[in-house]
Amino acid sequence: MAKKYIPGETKAQRKARKNASKGITLSAKAPQSEARKPVIYNTPDPTKKYYVICLKWGSKYGPEYVNKLYRMVQRNLTVNHEFICFTENPSNLDTGIKIRDLELLQGIEGWWYKPTLFNPSLGLEGTILFLDLDMIIFRNIDKLFSYKPGEFIIIRDFNRHLVGDSYDKFNSSIFRLDTGQHAQVYHDYIADTSVSRRFQGDQDWIRHAIKNNYSYWPNEWIQSYKWEMRGKPAMTVGARGTRDFQVQGDPIVLDETSIAVFHGDPNPHYCKDKWVQENWN
Repeated sequence: MAKKYIPGETKAQRKARKNASKGITLSAKAPQSEARKPVIYNTPDPTKKYYVICLKWGSKYGPEYVNKLYRMVQRNLTVNHEFICFTENPSNLDTGIKIRDLELLQGIEGWWYKPTLFNPSLGLEGTILFLDLDMIIFRNIDKLFSYKPGEFIIIRDFNRHLVGDSYDKFNSSIFRLDTGQHAQVYHDYIADTSVSRRFQGDQDWIRHAIKNNYSYWPNEWIQSYKWEMRGKPAMTVGARGTRDFQVQGDPIVLDETSIAVFHGDPNPHYCKDKWVQENWN
């Protein structure tokens, strides 16, 4: 049988994919075969205000997603901060979560509320870390506040696993900005919200609006669970939101990784991998 090669796939990921197809349980720790340059970052400024914010709109994600995200942040962030959820429905959210009303816009749904978080009049003065709901935080994330202070930082889109670091596109699952930074993302969006019909997603609009003065998180810190940690295994057949991996397995976890992002299927609550069930809490 001919060998199957996926462009950009590492040797470890190829091995994981082959083992997964055979139903073999994988090691939960990645081999550290390549030396990586150490990333230098500073201690967060104790005189500044720090915020962790998330967005909940509609019924796609229940309150348990916000509550679990909140608990994961509290376990893994030692920087003094406020945790805030922007939502139109705060029912059943943990008492430690601060609630901000989400200003509803005609015809706008889901992720298309993210550009409104660039509003310089949001009422938050300091450094803001945005987190999507569908992720697992399993190690300390203080570095997300101390890395390249004052710069706008976002994920290099996970198609990087095919293209490499030349791929200059955004994934908006996690980004950090200071109050008022790149306010054009908000102002230009509010001036013409029809961009939500012309761009595939909010991250495409954000990338269009931000042409310079941005940096990417180190790839190893934040990984795609499906593509980078599980090696892009085959999925079950079904409606979107109900698909899982055909074969359960353990992810390859780099020493530097603190967050696993779940984009597309499977969502954490639907994934039967033991590692997910043990760490999404």
